[in-house]
Amino acid sequence: MQGVHSALERRFPEKRLFIRSDTETRFIRLKSETQAVAWLGATLVVGWTIVATAVLLMDSIGAGSYRAQALRDQMIYEDRLNALSAERDARAEEALAAQQRFATTLDQVSVMQTELLEAETRAHELRTGIDVMQTKLMEMRRERDAARGEAVLLAARLEEGGTGLPGDDMTGMLDLVAAALSETAEARDTIAADAAEALELAAEAELELRLLRDKNDEIFRQLEEAMTISVEPLDRMFREAGLNPDTLLTAVRRGYSGTGGPLTPLSFSTRGAPDADAARANEILDGLDRINLYRIAAERAPFAMPVRDSFRYTSGFGMRWGRMHNGTDFAAPIGTPIYATADGVVIEAGWASGYGRLIKIQHEFGIETRYAHLNQIRVSVGERVSRGQRIGDMGNSGRSTGPHLHYEVRVGGRPVNPMIYIRAGQDVF
Repeated sequence: MQGVHSALERRFPEKRLFIRSDTETRFIRLKSETQAVAWLGATLVVGWTIVATAVLLMDSIGAGSYRAQALRDQMIYEDRLNALSAERDARAEEALAAQQRFATTLDQVSVMQTELLEAETRAHELRTGIDVMQTKLMEMRRERDAARGEAVLLAARLEEGGTGLPGDDMTGMLDLVAAALSETAEARDTIAADAAEALELAAEAELELRLLRDKNDEIFRQLEEAMTISVEPLDRMFREAGLNPDTLLTAVRRGYSGTGGPLTPLSFSTRGAPDADAARANEILDGLDRINLYRIAAERAPFAMPVRDSFRYTSGFGMRWGRMHNGTDFAAPIGTPIYATADGVVIEAGWASGYGRLIKIQHEFGIETRYAHLNQIRVSVGERVSRGQRIGDMGNSGRSTGPHLHYEVRVGGRPVNPMIYIRAGQDVF
């Protein structure tokens, strides 16, 4: 203790402060310890002032940098939205053009099927005519052979001289037989010429029918390739979204209430036999029906964005800090509108541990969406909401480190990456 006092005495020698009045003089003694305490207090005050000033300056600089970064992110996001909008418009134009081409192709198929039916009818008529001609020709040949036989018999009787017929009757009979033979020969030649012409027409009809079938096959092949290219991405999209396409389409078909119902199968055969073209056309119609059902399913599934104002993606679906993050986070100011991503029914709207103010919406096909950390809830339990309806405001409630929306998509109770639906809505629809 004496050593400490000596060290302080050398650094802060004892001082006296004299205070003098008219009648008396007083002094205040400043010990070394008192001076050390005063010096230490002043040093702490000055140091705290410097540190606080530095913190304020750094915070001001950081806030400026954050605002600049936010502006840059907003500009990048707006550019991305513009690019996606342009791409969506281009895809819509391509889809419209493809639909028009498909309608034109279907018209061509209809015309070609009519031509095929007409060609088949002509070929059938030609075959029937040929059969009739051949039957008549055979009858004429039999009559000719019989007439020749009678002529030979008469000639033999004449040579023997014992016909038993008067001379005039014999001459008339011979003239009649000769005329009949002449007519038979002419009829035979006419029928042979008609048969040759009919065979030539039948060959031409067969060639025309074969060419029409080849052209029809090429059109069907192009349509089948187009259907495959159109349907496979939709199948893959719904599978990645955690939905079974067959079960999904069955549910949509069971609840379908659109005008006209499913596409009616075609039948091109007039003879009751299986028709390969009809089967291929019906497969194409099945593909069109599948695309139409996918369109209905897409309108009922949560492919829309829950936030439409400027925002930042802050956390994605997956592991985060050693725990599973079951949704996607959208950061924006408090009060930013939150919208329903599909038609559905509100099954929960209130405070939930960790989620803060939470809204749960049940959609079709066993899909559920969750909207957490809200500042305000604008719907109630049991209420039916529509796609794009405002259901709440972004906030910072619950276990949250800043204003943001925690958005989840669950299929059959199992969390699915919401970006699968969001990207599908932007890229496909």
